[in-house]
Amino acid sequence: MTDGPEAPPTIDTSKAHPARVYDWLLGGKDNYPVDEAVGQSLPPAAKDAARQNRQFMHRAAAWLAGQGVDQFLDIGTGIPTEPNLHQVVQRIVPTAKVVYADNDPIVLRHAEALLISGTEGVTDYIEADVRRPGRIVEHARATLDFDRPIALSLIALMHFVPDGQDAHAIVRDLVATLAPGSYLVLSHGASDLLPELAAKATAEYARGGITLGFRTRTEVARFLDGLDLVAPGLVTATEWGTATAVAAPSGVYAAVARVPSP
Repeated sequence: MTDGPEAPPTIDTSKAHPARVYDWLLGGKDNYPVDEAVGQSLPPAAKDAARQNRQFMHRAAAWLAGQGVDQFLDIGTGIPTEPNLHQVVQRIVPTAKVVYADNDPIVLRHAEALLISGTEGVTDYIEADVRRPGRIVEHARATLDFDRPIALSLIALMHFVPDGQDAHAIVRDLVATLAPGSYLVLSHGASDLLPELAAKATAEYARGGITLGFRTRTEVARFLDGLDLVAPGLVTATEWGTATAVAAPSGVYAAVARVPSP
């Protein structure tokens, strides 16, 4: 996979951005009025979904580090909200290496200050869009060894890539670069769990200029084709890695899947 050069984008405060809306939903301060306007227009359950999604990431990252995975590629990082992925995994594997990628320039500003590795590990960051996977992988190869297992993290990202932009092919191409024993960590907004909430969120994001494409369980499962699902499989974000039931319903699918040997 190869991509041509890309001019660095500038921060556009006149248009909402998914990373900044997500920051607002999580109670962050690194967003603009246009992002807050989208967040305030969403149903109250959207804040629950953002929190549930973030907690799933923490549990999945800790589980992977506990399995000995020491390399992570996190695309769609979002604005840093502690604990960040590298903080979770480096508590367990201090030498872990993490490469972050996001297409919002404001994330880069925070990455330079907040995505700081422990003394034994490594973190790196690239400003890039998942729609240009070759550019991300090329950059990540300078830090990560693609001949060894890597955990590819796509948290609440692919529902911002509609089918017309080959969302499933993008994930397939990224997974194809990974060695056997690698993992895909995926969370994705559901269109069939809480359909009224999904329809409302899609409409409000669209009013803010953001295309949002939640998918059914069958459509989300396609991202995991050819991979071995880790128990409990493709479930809701609140069901993965938790021993007790969670009162708030979840409209987010989540899964961890392993790249099998040939």
